Parts: sequence; structure tokens; C-alpha cells
Amino acid sequence: MQSSAHILIIDDEEQLRKLITRIISLEGFSVTEAGDIKSAKKILQKEQFEVILCDVKLPDGNGVDFIKEIKPAHPLTEIILLTAFGNIPDGIQAMKNGAFDYITKGNDNDRVIPLIHRAIEKVQLAKKVERLQKQVEKKYSFDSILGNSPSIQQAVDLAKKVAATDTTVLLLGETGTGKEVFAQAIHNNSLRSGKSFIAVNASAFTKDLLESELFGHKAGAFTNAVADKKGLFEEANGGTLFLDEIGEMAAELQAKLLRVLESGEFIKVGDTKTIKVNVRIIAATNRDLQKEIDTGHFRSDLFYRLSVFQIQLPPLRERLKDIPGLANHFAVVFAAKTAKPVPVLQKEYLEALQHYNWPGNIRELKNIIERSVILSDDEPLGIKNLPIELQAHTDNDSFSVFDLAGIEKKHIQKVLAYTKGNKTEAAKLLNIGLTTLYRKIEEYKID
Repeated sequence: MQSSAHILIIDDEEQLRKLITRIISLEGFSVTEAGDIKSAKKILQKEQFEVILCDVKLPDGNGVDFIKEIKPAHPLTEIILLTAFGNIPDGIQAMKNGAFDYITKGNDNDRVIPLIHRAIEKVQLAKKVERLQKQVEKKYSFDSILGNSPSIQQAVDLAKKVAATDTTVLLLGETGTGKEVFAQAIHNNSLRSGKSFIAVNASAFTKDLLESELFGHKAGAFTNAVADKKGLFEEANGGTLFLDEIGEMAAELQAKLLRVLESGEFIKVGDTKTIKVNVRIIAATNRDLQKEIDTGHFRSDLFYRLSVFQIQLPPLRERLKDIPGLANHFAVVFAAKTAKPVPVLQKEYLEALQHYNWPGNIRELKNIIERSVILSDDEPLGIKNLPIELQAHTDNDSFSVFDLAGIEKKHIQKVLAYTKGNKTEAAKLLNIGLTTLYRKIEEYKID
């Protein structure tokens, strides 16, 4: 892996330079030579290097100072300085300027090869991190929100405009419309993108547990609180906290959240000390908060603080023209995930998807495409690859479902075969309860 690394040696002593080049080349590295800073600059304009070995004293400059020029233009290149005479102040300055290490010629010859290997490991790790960062940015960019329908484009345009600000955002829409994807894209395109993005679903916790999760607690605040705990507000300091299903939050917690929004301050559970944070809030709900206010379940003052900038996400049934594009995209994703060829989606398959009402929106579409890809036998996806509830919505008169039980039995058998008999995983893929799956296995006498 390291043998393909490219090394640049900058030294005006030709005999020594040739010797080092030979030693490094025997390790399998590709080596380029330069006798001074001027020629090194020309080479660096054309080529990329993992490691640079640079002499301190050069005819046209100083290697310690040259690092300042190299590092900004080549941040993923590591530099090892070579000097004929060890000099502690030079060594300290070299490290401050960004050198990987500073060694003495002759005395430290045995260190050169191990140092190069360590420097390359650091470069490879940095490149891996950079690739992963780009993947994350791409995954959570606005470009990842697919669809050309006016309703989704309007939502994206609004999100792009508010992303550059620090304004609190309220995302409205049915379950499965992609509210967390929007929240992540807003964060990643904001000035807070280098800080944490933390998501929490308010409906997934009891009141007391959610309070502890959000605000943290002091040791002894309640049973089993054996140590101090940071809350999500502290963890997200400087970044963004995404509060999903905000309409499910208990009234007492709504008051604490309102205080954070107004003052940036809160108190941990069981503590008396005020903590100050700088957190952007993006909230989301599938409820009609105005109705929740009218019934006394949601605070009107909190609603006004949260809804400074509202974005309504459209349900999938209102953007049916986007379904073929979304379906093909998910087919590519899940084919890669399951190591299968990308299937062709037949016209009748796509038409059936467009005739369905999609109560679960994009999340439901993803699940159905994933199931279709898993159960396909490397053939084009047609009506038969759809769940029974979608087959019933097709307008294709040439297809009729007579033996529903037989189709369901075969479908369950395929899923069980895919999960190698793991009934818990099969029930999850079938989107039914484990008890229901056991009942159907017994009813259909599935081995």
C-alpha cells in the first residue's frame, strides 16, 4: 500500500541526495529530486507528494521557512527536515511551521525510513478522513434531496436561504417526508457545519428521560444517576440540535426549551448552576401545532419561538412525477448494498408505484424498493415484485391477484430464505410484528 507513495528530496548536496534517493527507492517508493527551492517549486506545481525530505540550508533559501509556503498549498503532504547540524531553536520553529519531524544528517540515518513510513501512514489517514468527509457532505447536501416537483423545489429553495443564517427552523410535514434529511442539509450548509449535528426524537423517551438526555444531570439527581452526565445541548454547543416530533414534548420540558431559546441558558437535572450554550435549534413535527395550542397541549410562546422560519415538506402523493427518479435511485443504492446487479424497473412496476397513496411517504418507498431488490432473482422488477397492497393498486388489467394466500406464503418464504431463517429480521423486512409472522408461518405451514 505504501510502495506507491511519491517522495520529493530537496538537497543541494548531490552525492548525499543520490544516496538518500537510492536508499528510499529500495523501499519501493517513487522518488523525485530537486537541488534547490526554485526547482522544487516547479516540481510541486506539477506533482503531488506524500512526503518531502528537505534540507534546512539551501542555496536559495531556508527549509524551515519554506515549510510555510508548502503546507498551505499541500496540506496533506508531510515534511521531514534534514540538517547537517542539530539546532534546537530551528527544530522547534520547524515543528511550529508544520514539519512532521526534524532530524540530523548522518546521526539519524537509521530513522529516515521508519519516519517516512510513519509520515505516509499519517497522510493516508488524513486522505481517508477527507474522503469520508466529502461522502458525508455529499450525502447530506441539498443535491441529495431528489425531485423536480415544484413543491419539493420550493422547500429546498427555502432551506438553502435559511441555512446561511442562524435562525431557528420548524420543519412541517407527514411522517417519512425527509425532515431529518432537510435538517442535516441545513446544518451542513451553515456556518456551524464544522460542529456537531445531534438529532433526538422527542417521542422516543419518557418525560424524565428526555429531560436528562437534553439537559444532562448531576450525580445523585435520581436513582441510578451515579455520575454527572452532559446533555445533548452541551454536546451540540456551537452546532445544531434537531428536535424531531417536537409536538410530543411534555409541557414541563416545553418551558425549559423555551428558556434555552430565549436566553441560551439551562440548568441540569439536580443542579443549581446555570449553563450557557450556543446552539441552533431545528425542530420538526407531523402534528398541527396550532390545534395542539388550542387544546392546551403545546405552548403558544414556544411555537412562536420555534416557527420563526417554517418549511412545509410535501407528502409523496403530491409529487408523483418524482417517484420514478426516486425509485431508480433507491434501486441503485440497495443493489450496491446487497451486492446485486442494478435491476431494471419495468413500466408497470413504476406505474403501480405512482397509483399508490403512500401513507408512509419516502420512507415507505425506500422500504419497498429495498424489499423488491432483496427478493429479486436478478430479473427486471415488475408487478410481482411489489407487496400485495401495492399490487392491488395497479391499473394493469392483465394482472389479477386470485390466490392472495399463496402469494403471501411465497413472499414470506423468500424473505425467510434471505434472512437465513432469522424471523426477527424477516418480520422487520416484511413490516409486520414478530407475533404476526409466527402466526402466518403456522397458518401457511412454512418449514
